[in-house]
Amino acid sequence: MNLKSKGVALPPNAVIGIVGGGQLGRMSAMAAASLGFRTHILAGKPDDPGVQVVNSATIGRFDDPEVLKRFATAVDVVTFEFENISAAGLDLLSELKPVHPSGSILRISQDREQEKTFLGSIGVPVAPWQIVRERSDLDLAAETLGYPFILKTTRLGYDGKGQFRVRDASQLDEAFEKLSPKPLVAEGMVDFAMEVSVMVARGVEGTVRCFDVTENRHVSGILDLSLAPARISTELMAEAHKLARRIAEGVDLVGLLGVEMFVGSKGELLVNEIAPRPHNSGHWTMDACACGQFEMHIRAVTGLPLPEPVRHSDAVMKNLVGPNDMALWPEIVVADGLIPHLYGKREARVGRKMGHVNVLFPKGGLPGEFGVQAALGPLAARTED
Repeated sequence: MNLKSKGVALPPNAVIGIVGGGQLGRMSAMAAASLGFRTHILAGKPDDPGVQVVNSATIGRFDDPEVLKRFATAVDVVTFEFENISAAGLDLLSELKPVHPSGSILRISQDREQEKTFLGSIGVPVAPWQIVRERSDLDLAAETLGYPFILKTTRLGYDGKGQFRVRDASQLDEAFEKLSPKPLVAEGMVDFAMEVSVMVARGVEGTVRCFDVTENRHVSGILDLSLAPARISTELMAEAHKLARRIAEGVDLVGLLGVEMFVGSKGELLVNEIAPRPHNSGHWTMDACACGQFEMHIRAVTGLPLPEPVRHSDAVMKNLVGPNDMALWPEIVVADGLIPHLYGKREARVGRKMGHVNVLFPKGGLPGEFGVQAALGPLAARTED
């Protein structure tokens, strides 16, 4: 079935193929079930979080043509739940079934050089950056950007991995040798007031929907807290939505896209990264919106209409990371006001996202810092670790 045909949507019981068996695939599959769809996940392991909740699964390598062909024969449309997969594999799948978002979008988001080049080409502001292919390029980047700056791998980095903060010239050799594969991207440090994000969806007929702007806080490179709505001006919210819409239309998105931004100290917006999938900073929508990010994603890739993403409550999302947070699970699960979402992972390793909790407040009633901490109950003392 060609989802690009005007007015055509997949019927109930159609099968959505999800490449990737992590928590985003898990929550996407659960949203798909609520809309009457079946799901089939391509995963690396039989006990991956997504496999636990789907109708069926193919277990194998994401770059194995025979595995991909077997997977494609079992589904009606294909989507994916994380970027570190084979774009070439998605190209093969697209020859067999519709793939949303497209492999071309994945290629842009997988490579920081391509991503920043593309964003600049459509007039989206980004932080100053330089490509680093040789050791001599790093000297030029340091001279151009000044210290400190961030050196990153162009591919495969997430949750603070694949990065090195270069504070002075004595660290240049170490940074260049430590990070691979090459090339690398050197990014100027941004004097920012906060980090924000926008989840934007676009349907097969071009309808664009933006969720409210979210304020994000990180600890050790991992998202810790998201607050919705972000505490910024109405004008800045509108500008963030404008940029997210421009990107979604620029890549011809079908599906969901997370756009991470910095709010500069002078009130300007700079786009940091894009992620063509559901995003950690959009988890608050699961409980604070009538149609959350996972349902919106499923609607978009199956050709269903996209409703306005109305937020009925203010919200705070807190990630549950590693053994320390999971040690508090007996208290979390009985705490008033905490809405828990666990991902089914067996081992609570350091730095591993095990789940999250949402806390809701009356719309317009997002409290200040002390109120947020109080609402987190047993997790309050850990938010600034």
